[in-house]
Amino acid sequence: MNKKLKAPLLINAMTGGHPEVKYINRSLARVAARAGIAMAIGSQTAGLEDSKVRDTYRVARDENPDGILLANVSALSSPDMVKEAIEMIEADGVQLHLNVAQELAMAEGDRNFRGTLANIQKIVSLSKVPVIIKEVGFGLSRETIKKIYDVGVRYIDVSGQGGTDFIRIEYLRSGRDYREKFQNVGISTAISLVESLSMDLPIVVVASGGFTGESDVACALALGAKLVGMAGHFLRIVTEGSEQCLNERVDIIIEDLRHTMLMVGAANLRELTEKPLVITGKTAEWLLRRGIDIDRYSYLRQAGKR
Repeated sequence: MNKKLKAPLLINAMTGGHPEVKYINRSLARVAARAGIAMAIGSQTAGLEDSKVRDTYRVARDENPDGILLANVSALSSPDMVKEAIEMIEADGVQLHLNVAQELAMAEGDRNFRGTLANIQKIVSLSKVPVIIKEVGFGLSRETIKKIYDVGVRYIDVSGQGGTDFIRIEYLRSGRDYREKFQNVGISTAISLVESLSMDLPIVVVASGGFTGESDVACALALGAKLVGMAGHFLRIVTEGSEQCLNERVDIIIEDLRHTMLMVGAANLRELTEKPLVITGKTAEWLLRRGIDIDRYSYLRQAGKR
């Protein structure tokens, strides 16, 4: 996107579209500007339908005029709507979100997803900014990623299981009985990340879904993610605490990443991806049963072939 970040972090899509949440995007944008990290705004559907709430999105660009800012709309949006969403915030890129599981959990949600791939292909061919396909907390399998790649997408945000559970949110929002329905739906962030990278496709992968900082950011970057996105963790800090609390938390995450890289002897992010990996537990079992040779995966990376 012809801009440089100070750290490989993304404040991922969360909110916008209502006057009472404008302050959240303002605070998030200020934090992103100060720290030199990227930011995505929440789904712009409300802003596309009602011009009166567009300022709740636009505030992010006003507060961070030079930073990387990503628009966010449904993958079923028309190319004209995508263009309008980009122009609304002068976006550097646009996230097209895939949220079938969430829509099915909504009482008023979409039930028809025909033509999604064809629509994505059309948007990619017309967009003047990079198009990122993003899940919303249920992960992406390698089969899905291959289909997305085949229609021209080169940027993926796996947004795996482990963070916000939008099925549960939609059931609670509508007052229906949840009782842990579909609690096993989705692919974990770690598994989705490895599945996406194991295909050796020329794609840029963003890891998001359940990150809170500490060592998990370094692990995702070591696996091969180019950027790590956080949403729920940051939202809780800025709403339950303050903007200053979030500034302090982001500084700690960046400092912890530096410390981890120092301890493993990685002078930069490329060297971090060349460090040996040991994948264990449920993640290792899943990947092996899916035919992904995790020992070969680690070896090739260390040899600089991945």
